[in-house]
Amino acid sequence: MDKIFVQGLEVECVIGVWEWERQITQKLIIDLEMGWDIATAAKTDALEDTLSYKDVAKRVSAFVIEAKANLVETLAGGIAALLQEEFAVPWCRVRINKRGAVTGARDVGVEIERGQQ
Repeated sequence: MDKIFVQGLEVECVIGVWEWERQITQKLIIDLEMGWDIATAAKTDALEDTLSYKDVAKRVSAFVIEAKANLVETLAGGIAALLQEEFAVPWCRVRINKRGAVTGARDVGVEIERGQQ
């Protein structure tokens, strides 16, 4: 299966379970991999024949900002569902990094896969 990816998508949003976290925005770093057959686009060289990573990035960013979720797990599941439902992606991997969440650790977060590869 071919893949289209977006790496390092930075989104400032309300995220967290603690009261102080609900009063600020924090940066999440999101990586997306999406299964997609690019054969037609490779032949036609036409944007309408592929999955627009720009459209995906804009929609995912808007979703994350609007969600104001407590958990990155909730966001990851929501992003995966969005990709499958709104963009008809048969398989996806979503990785969310919440830097600074654990003292002494550079990166912490979750990674999920949904669908059939």
